[in-house]
Amino acid sequence: WSAEKVGYDCIVIGAGVQGSFTAYQLAKKKKATLLLEQFLLPHTRGSSHGQTRIIRKAYEEDFYTHMMEECYQLWAQLEREAGVKLYRQTGLLVMGPENSQDYQMMKNTLQRNQVPTVILKRDEFSSHIPNVILSDGDAAFVDTTAGVLYADRALRTVQFQKLGGVIKDGQKVTDIKPGPVVTVSTSGGVYRAKSVVITAGPWANRLLSAHSVVRINVCYWKEKQPGLYNVKRRFPCFLHTGSKEARDHIYGLPSNEYPGLIKICYHNGSETDPDKRDRQTDRSDIDILRRYITHCFPGLEPEPAVVESCLYTLTPDRHFVLDCHPTHSNIVIGAGFSGHGFKFGPLIGKLLCELSQGEVPSYDLSPFRIRRFQAKMKSAL
Repeated sequence: WSAEKVGYDCIVIGAGVQGSFTAYQLAKKKKATLLLEQFLLPHTRGSSHGQTRIIRKAYEEDFYTHMMEECYQLWAQLEREAGVKLYRQTGLLVMGPENSQDYQMMKNTLQRNQVPTVILKRDEFSSHIPNVILSDGDAAFVDTTAGVLYADRALRTVQFQKLGGVIKDGQKVTDIKPGPVVTVSTSGGVYRAKSVVITAGPWANRLLSAHSVVRINVCYWKEKQPGLYNVKRRFPCFLHTGSKEARDHIYGLPSNEYPGLIKICYHNGSETDPDKRDRQTDRSDIDILRRYITHCFPGLEPEPAVVESCLYTLTPDRHFVLDCHPTHSNIVIGAGFSGHGFKFGPLIGKLLCELSQGEVPSYDLSPFRIRRFQAKMKSAL
């Protein structure tokens, strides 16, 4: 092992979307930055791979809707800097039982924050959204600002906009020694820095036992007639907040990445070990989706054509962790993104960068503090 004598201002552990944006923000501030990744890049073992994600302001909580305002600006700024298209506006169709709490809270948050929204009346629904059946008792609205993020492209773009930072992949972290200078040992070397940011995705549960890791089946469904649900025909992303088929949300994106296939997934999965994810064979979520598609999407074959996988790192309240370690203030943790963190990447990078530099964060981070899980913190450091 080569122990590096020259240290860094900051080491970021984990080169998924959150770690990559943190390193990008640090390098922008002219901080000597090292981004470490245990796998060779690019890879599909974590939570940031895949071609597309939904970007939206439709949330039940005001704080997420407020944060998304700046996220849109930061994504647009990255597009301009890199000269790469990262976002496509499609709108987000939100459906759910009209009197349910989830549906009403989401609708009220958008209206309260004056986000451009179109309420779809039941008798107009099928003329606006053909080939989708609105269930009895359900209502619908569209967050018109929403759309598709090109995830793989975004990750490549931000990793290669390094601004002088260093990426070392294929280096699994084996030890972190706290102190005024933090020492990080990996399978390939020993590195030192004034501060460390841990954005280890599913592997963060080594630190936070309150987290659970679940494997999501990412399913693509074939159109019976090509083009029915195509992005070019202005079919939107969608989110179903509750249905008779499912306890958790169901979400989808228009056919785009695989021609003739639409991505529709269940927003939960079965618990797994991130290092043994391929042993997880539970397909009960696919059974839920089959029933849902048969009922609501008559233009799709109710059998998935492609099944990929993704890992969610869930916190009990499904909110993120963005905080300094309780006993080591120069170690910052960004974790628990609970399957909805990708769209926040540019802003989370900025916030973790601020925390690592001892700056006052630009948002109130009280919903994201570690202390809400303090009793379940592992003393891994």
